[in-house]
Amino acid sequence: MPNSIIDLIIRIKNGYLAKKDSIESPYSIFREQVLSKINALGFIKDYEIKGEKIKKIIVNLIYKEGVAGLTDIKILSKPGRRWYVGAKDIKPVMSNFGYSILSTSKGILSNIEAKKQKIGGELLFEIW
Repeated sequence: MPNSIIDLIIRIKNGYLAKKDSIESPYSIFREQVLSKINALGFIKDYEIKGEKIKKIIVNLIYKEGVAGLTDIKILSKPGRRWYVGAKDIKPVMSNFGYSILSTSKGILSNIEAKKQKIGGELLFEIW
């Protein structure tokens, strides 16, 4: 996991803490895949890619009755310490109220999807 994913996740978390409607981040294919998974899980409203030469991603944050769409994020895999798990070692997050996001050979998956497919990978972060 490059530092870019850590940067993206922290930008989203800080955007929620500052009660912003949207945040902006540089574009990469890996960031787009992670955002697609977070969007599917319902932690952001949506995202859009802007620009031709220099692309950027605009992430629209979601609030339900004034409450942020996510409570917290815990980054697990860092540049100095990668965290790999096998399919048997994938654990539920916050008693199944949250998700782990993994980078696997089949793309970016949540802990539930990886467990069903019996595939392990690099444990990127937990979100709830």
